[in-house]
Amino acid sequence: MSVSDETMMFTKVDDQPLTAADVLREVYQAMQDKGYNPINQIVGYLISGDPTYITSYNNARSTIRRMERDELIEELVREYVKTKQL
Repeated sequence: MSVSDETMMFTKVDDQPLTAADVLREVYQAMQDKGYNPINQIVGYLISGDPTYITSYNNARSTIRRMERDELIEELVREYVKTKQL
C-alpha cells in the first residue's frame, strides 16, 4: 500500500473554544513575557487590525486572530462597565 492510499486522521487539538477573556488573558501574558507593553500593543491591533502588533511568542498572534476584533472590544467594554458599575 502506498502512502497516498493510506487514510490519515487528524485529531482536534482544542475541543474547548476560547472566550474573548481567555484570548485577551493569553495574549496579554505573552506580550508581558516578551517585555512589550501589552496595553499599547493590543490597542494597536484592535484599532488597525494589523496582527504584527502582537508577538508570535506562545502563539499569541494566532490566538488573537481566532476571534473577531469586535468581539474582543465588546468583552473589554463589558468588563469596564461591570467594574465601574455604570
